[in-house]
Formats: sequence, C-alpha cells, structure tokens
Amino acid sequence: MLPVIPRGQFIMSTISGMQLFFLCCLYLIIVICEASFGPSYEYSKYCNNSNGNYTANSIYQTNLNTLLSTLTSHTEIDYGFYNFSHGQNSDKVYAIGLCRGDVKPDECRSCLNNSRVSLTRLCPKQLEAINWEEKCMLRYSNRAIFHTMDASFSYHMNNVNNATDAEEFNKVLGELLRNLSDKAASGDPRRKYAADTAVFANLQTIYGLVQCTPDLSRQDCGKCLHWSLADFGNVFKNKVGAVVLRPSCNVRYEIYPFYDEPTPSASVPLSLKEKGNSLRTTIAIVVPTVLVVVALLIFISIYFRRRKLARKNLLADEDDDEIELAESLQFNFDTIKVATNNFSDSNKLGEGGFGAVYQGRLSNGQVIAVKRLSSDSGQGGVEFKNEVLLLAKLQHRNLVRLLGFSLEGKEKLLVYEYVPNKSLDYFIFDPTKKARLDWDRRYKIIQGIARGLLYLHEDSRLRIIHRDLKASNVLLDEEMIPKISDFGMARLIVAGQTQENTSRVVGTYGYMAPEYIMHGQFSIKSDVFSFGVLVLEIVSGQKNHGIRHGKNVEDLLNFAWRSWQEGTVTNIIDPILNNSSQNEMIRCTHIGLLCVQENLANRPTMANVALMLNSCSITLPVPTKPAFFMDSATTSLPNMSWEVNSGTTRSNQSTTKSAHDSVSEASISELYPR
Repeated sequence: MLPVIPRGQFIMSTISGMQLFFLCCLYLIIVICEASFGPSYEYSKYCNNSNGNYTANSIYQTNLNTLLSTLTSHTEIDYGFYNFSHGQNSDKVYAIGLCRGDVKPDECRSCLNNSRVSLTRLCPKQLEAINWEEKCMLRYSNRAIFHTMDASFSYHMNNVNNATDAEEFNKVLGELLRNLSDKAASGDPRRKYAADTAVFANLQTIYGLVQCTPDLSRQDCGKCLHWSLADFGNVFKNKVGAVVLRPSCNVRYEIYPFYDEPTPSASVPLSLKEKGNSLRTTIAIVVPTVLVVVALLIFISIYFRRRKLARKNLLADEDDDEIELAESLQFNFDTIKVATNNFSDSNKLGEGGFGAVYQGRLSNGQVIAVKRLSSDSGQGGVEFKNEVLLLAKLQHRNLVRLLGFSLEGKEKLLVYEYVPNKSLDYFIFDPTKKARLDWDRRYKIIQGIARGLLYLHEDSRLRIIHRDLKASNVLLDEEMIPKISDFGMARLIVAGQTQENTSRVVGTYGYMAPEYIMHGQFSIKSDVFSFGVLVLEIVSGQKNHGIRHGKNVEDLLNFAWRSWQEGTVTNIIDPILNNSSQNEMIRCTHIGLLCVQENLANRPTMANVALMLNSCSITLPVPTKPAFFMDSATTSLPNMSWEVNSGTTRSNQSTTKSAHDSVSEASISELYPR
C-alpha cells in the first residue's frame, strides 16, 4: 500500500522545477556541511545501589533475564515502546524499553537488545538500573514503574561551544522546546514524541527533540519535560547543543540535524578538496532522484487526497496521527472480495449483531476472518471506528489481532487473524462438544483470559475497559489458547483513573456489573465482574441464566452462592469433568465469587486474580454475596429505558445462534440509567 502524503507536500505543486532544484541543492549543502561538525556524546547508565541487590542465580535474576530477552518480541506492531513485567510478588521484574521516535523498528530492537547485554554487565547485581543510548533507553526495576512519572535523577551532556548571539539563540530555543513539549504531551498517545526546527540569526537552524514514555498521562509528561527545560535555562545557557535524560522523558537540541538521519560522525574532517568532490558527487546523484520522487509524490498525492477525504468522514473526530494509523491498515475492498469468493455462503462462519463473518484467503496464502457490517445492523460507524483505532494499538497473545479494515461506499469490513476453533460458547455450552474441554484446558483458558484482561487494564500502552466480556467474545485458536475479541464497546481511560460514567450503557445482560446497569458507572472492576461470571460458566459448563437444579430454575450466580453457603459447592462443577482436580475447580469457583461481589470495592483487580490463579499458596478472602439483579431469565429492570438486539451485540468468527439462544443471551445496545 502506498504511503499517506502529508498536506504540506501539496504546496510543492506551486513551485517551479528550477526553484525546486535550487532549494534541494541548498538544503543538501546545508545538511552535509552541518553534519560534519556535530559532536559525539557518550551516553550513560545508572545503577541504583540504594534499592538493593539480587543474588546470583536467584529467581529475580531468572525473571530479569527472561523478561529482557523477550522484551521486544511481545508485540507485532512496533511503536518503539515496550513495557512488560514478569514474575510474582517480590521477584517480579518490571521493564521499559523506549526508542527515539524517528528510529525504525529493526534498529530499535537492535539498540534495545544491545543495551540489555551491556546493562546487565555494567549493573550486575542491582535490582534497579537504567541505560541510555543515543537512540534508545532500557530500564528495569523490582518496583512498579508503569504509568509513573520518575524525574528523581537525570543525566546531562552538552556541546562545549557557545552561541554567537546568545540572547537571540536562547529566545528562539526556549520557544521551540516549549512548543515541542506541549505537542509531545498532548499528541499521539503511542509515542509522546515531537521534533522540529527553528531559525535564528544568520539563518542558522536549531533542531529540537522531546519525548516521554507513552505510558505517562498528559500532565505527567508535561511536568517531566518542564523540569528538563529548566535545566537548559540553568545549566546549559548559551550552549549550542545539549541533552537532558530522565527515566520518564528526554530533551535534546543541536544546530545540526541529529534525528531521522544517520548520527553525525566524530571522525577526522575531510580535506577541502575531498569535501568538494564528495559534495558534487552527492548533488549529482541525489538531486535528480529527488526531483523524480517529488514529481511522483505530487501525482500520487492528488489521487489519494480524494480517497482520503472520503475516509475522513468516518474518522473525522480523530487527529492526523490516528487517521494515518488507520489508513496504514486499510485493505482494498476488491482484495477482500476476492479473498472471500465474493462473500459466498460457503465461506460464511457465522452471524451476529455486527453482521456476517466470512473466512477468506489472501493472495499470499494467509487465512483471514472478515466481519461485514450489515445495512440493518444495530452497530455502525462509531463502533467500527472504535474497534479500528483501539485494537490496532493493542498486541497480546490473548487478544485477537486486527489485521486491517476496508471501506467502500456503504461497505464496512473488519479483517482479523483467523482463529480456527471458533468461540468459547461454541464448546462450553454444547453437551457434546464440551467434552473436548477437560479441566486442564479450561484452567488454561481461564488463565489466558485473565492475562489478556490484565494487559488491557495495566500493562498495555493504553488503559482499556472492554465492557463486553462474555463467552462468545473469547475465541480459541488451534491450541485452544483464548483470545479476547470484539472491542467495539471498549473504552480508553487515562492512567490513574479508576472509573467513568456514561449515559449510554452497552453490553450483554448477565455479564454486566450492577453499578454499570443501575448508574452507568464502568471501571476495571466492571470487567472483573464479567470475568467472574465467565469463570463460573467455564467451571459449571452452564450459561449464566436458567440453571435447572432439581425442580428449581435460577441464575448461575444465585446457584453458585447458595451452593457455597450450604457447603455443597461441588454441585456447581460440570459433571463431565474428572474429579481428580476438584480442589482446583473449587478454588476457581471461589475466585469467580470474589469477582462478582455486589460491592465493587470488594472485588479483586486482575493483577490479584492472576496471582490467585498462579499460586495455590495464596489464601483467598471469604466472598460476600454477589449481585442479585437478575433473579430469573425474565427479570425486568425498573425505571429504565432500553433496547434489546435480537442476537449477540457483536458477531464473532464462529457463532451462529438459534432463535432461543438469541432471546436468552439478550445484548443491550443502549440503556440509559436514571
């Protein structure tokens, strides 16, 4: 796919060929000459001796080596920022890797891999350490460092030369760095990076760059950069180049270009004759090439501008970075049409609230799953845009991977990786197929879903609340590894925020937390509630409504709680399961009941849930009663106006529903709390 052409390139069409030729020549002369005199900085490491040491061959060292060796392999879409953790309790290691915003993915991974080797050698025992290279930073600690601004220490470097017109230089520099700081703090949340130039006396150029770790909030990023800019005014006044490095941000400026091109060399200068020959050779080769490329880009830009205007109607509320991200994922509609054999019924996998889902095969042999928005779907542009712009930023083994999308007229398509084993509800609620899910597989599915939610809530670049976690939105790959899908209803919240209110309640009845239904309050704890319901469904093999026990019919939460209170908790366990792991099944039931407690303050976080699932030595608290807002399949909600879609709120790659199932698993598309 051809790249998106920035608006500024349209201006070139008004410049004559001769003017453009001389401008290119002048630019090349300035760049080549200035790059010859740039200093070479020696970057630094910091070993925190005050935070303690680890012992050789300890669990912490094993976790550290495992995390650092796999840090750059956790994601397939690379924005130059990695933040992951590994281990449990006091042996848990947190690591952050950050590359300069202009560094290419391969170069970024290479820099971080080199940095991890040198850092563990230079800081062989410290529990916390940080290493700064020119193009990347690597940091690890035994304490939680995600979403936390750390400016407790800094590292400074500067060019030894002073500006000739210091007053003018400092004025222009200050304005440039302040503008860049505002742009980085409020701009693309995946990068928090900005670089630009400013011109001062004698047409000299200042090149500036600022960057924060993308897990910081706008306020924390701005604060970290503000403190760094203060160092420039106090420590580096009048200097023509300097760098300030902090754990959470960095700032640099020079009078030569140091980003988006090879690092300036500190080698011995060429003789004047050699420089002249080199310069003439460079111009003779580069300038004609530049002219051809520019002419081609102008032609391409005219073609793509028309298509871009149509797409902006759907993405109008997003900033340019979001639009360019979306456009980089766009498939040609005809490509998908061919891949699915013109959306033939033989390729149809299922149907849901979004529309039909088709299997397809691209020309390179890759198998895909395609959601096709139907014209009478209850969902539309908002959910479509939300899923494209949100899921494109998330990469995790337990999240379904969005490959791209397609827009053509009224056609809206979402293209995913193909997950062959359909969805969890296809197996767990079927009397015959559930036999394929023995307890070992069910337990791994529970753990995988927990890891996916933990990533969304705490470890991803963004903080995401899914809002529609249910069995039909958990897909199973060829190894029965679970992948959370369907992010059309997901919401992004800022780091540190605990909950948010909405007047538009969406989700699936039976999985929604009481505070969300009654008051429109959603939080990570409302996702925990949905997870708890799902755990009880996996243990019991029963849907969350219409449980028949003898002559009684009740919902799953009531049945589980009554069995717990009466000491007959084994009644909830799926009879098809082998009793050899009964203690583990009872423990999962216990965890499920902790997650569905009526008071959200009593529910554990997903980080706590992950610990409970991974360690049987942790004592579980006694659960309180769950929410009893759904006493039967016919329970109504008083004083509420709501619409119910027939069928699930979203389609997935697998599930087709009967009319009875559609009514039983009603999905709320809009519900307005009083």
